Amino acid sequence: MIDLTGHRKDYATRGLHELEAGDNPLELFENWLRDALASDLPEPYAMTLATATTNGKPSARVVLLRNFDTRGLVFFTNYQSRKGIELDANPQGALVFYWPEVERQIRIEGNVRQVSREDSDEYHLKRPVNSRIGSVASPQSSVIANREHLEAMVDDLRQRFPEGPPRPQHWGGYRLEPLEFEFWQGRPSRLHDRIRFTLTDGKWIRDRLAP
Repeated sequence: MIDLTGHRKDYATRGLHELEAGDNPLELFENWLRDALASDLPEPYAMTLATATTNGKPSARVVLLRNFDTRGLVFFTNYQSRKGIELDANPQGALVFYWPEVERQIRIEGNVRQVSREDSDEYHLKRPVNSRIGSVASPQSSVIANREHLEAMVDDLRQRFPEGPPRPQHWGGYRLEPLEFEFWQGRPSRLHDRIRFTLTDGKWIRDRLAP
């Protein structure tokens, strides 16, 4: 048994007022992400992605944000992985960024769809050769016999494609198109600031949630 009831942290560095939040969550998200990048945090672009099957069984894992613009947030993966299969059947997702060093968290929910083949090809070519080999070699989320089996597939690809293999059709990008943002700023005594934006009839509606 591990008792963690005595482990507590009080948050007191800053707050989040409606005037600071503004009216556009995309702008606020960009500002917070730039702050996190400038703070030299470990992998500030890492985000938890939650998906679910059509009957509601959830799963979550950490993926890396690779692009962000007004259309949404882009990450890349194997379309035949568990998350790919779930997103194909139930194209909705939830993201969480957590930056404890700056006492901030962002939750984002929305619809998810594959990016264009051109966008996937472009990103694939930007990756280091070994990363490209690894993503092609791995039948992500599938059972494999042992580590040696995986390494043998990597060695085979490295010999056949010393400049890096082409992008397979089952690997590429997804874009989460936001329908809701929640910005969380830690405050003392657990009286945190929570500002939510919900897209309604093409317009972002802002409100405050109780901590």
